[in-house]
Amino acid sequence: MVDHPTAFAWYELLTTDLPAAQSFYSKVVGWNAEDASTPQFAYRLFNAGGAPVAGLMELPLEGRKRGATPRWVGYIAVRNVDGTVDRLKALGGAVYVPPTDSNIGRIAVVADPQTATLALVGGLKYGTATAEADGLGPVSWHELLAGESKAAFGFYSALFGWEKAQAEEALVDTYQLFTSSGRTLGGMFTKFAATPVPFWLYYFEVADLDTAIGEVKAGGGQIAQGPLELWGGSWIARCIDPQGAMFALQGRRRDDATDRSGEGESDAALAWSSSWGGISSRGQLLGKRPRGKGRP
Repeated sequence: MVDHPTAFAWYELLTTDLPAAQSFYSKVVGWNAEDASTPQFAYRLFNAGGAPVAGLMELPLEGRKRGATPRWVGYIAVRNVDGTVDRLKALGGAVYVPPTDSNIGRIAVVADPQTATLALVGGLKYGTATAEADGLGPVSWHELLAGESKAAFGFYSALFGWEKAQAEEALVDTYQLFTSSGRTLGGMFTKFAATPVPFWLYYFEVADLDTAIGEVKAGGGQIAQGPLELWGGSWIARCIDPQGAMFALQGRRRDDATDRSGEGESDAALAWSSSWGGISSRGQLLGKRPRGKGRP
């Protein structure tokens, strides 16, 4: 039984080129970076608005040998990491890194029963589990591409106490919004066959999506899909950084950019992004906003 709210509280990029990744995200999302290494552990912090929002570290060699690739990992803040790991195993999850004291707190790297990876943290030294995304750069949405969404939601609900949220407008039936303590954190849906494995995708808020997309391309990244419009005037783009880590951007577009269609659809997009099927980060149907006859 979960006796307290649990939510995403920290994020880490595991990469194969620290300087390149630091430069890339600083330009795309506007983060600053600082060294936070200890004698035992090399680590960097991404800051937004003067506050730490994410960590940056080398993908461990042992993980590379086992086939791990660069990726973003989200941390769920819990009171008792060891106890949560025990519950996770009882619910069919897997443990990749057992409870361990680290530079950011007591952590464990785990996977849900459908193999989507995430992490747990207790006594987190950075970030916050309760603050809303504020300013530019923090993660504004968490999206699970599950092997089977109903079973996935059942697992996370039992482990973290997450609850279903009701859609406000025109949502796809198969896209399940989820909440913690009344705060909507993201959505889950059953992945498409072309998506190789289940995984969590994290959306970074930017002020100008077109500028951010330009920086992705200039920095050697790919726009796997987008820009795609959400009802309400916000847009998203799903991206891949130069080392291969997947992430997404969300923000407004300039008035002179929103009439262009078809841009950003990359022939080089990886299989995971080839069939998103009209589902947005908010679960809303995607498409062009209806236009009046008098609008050019």
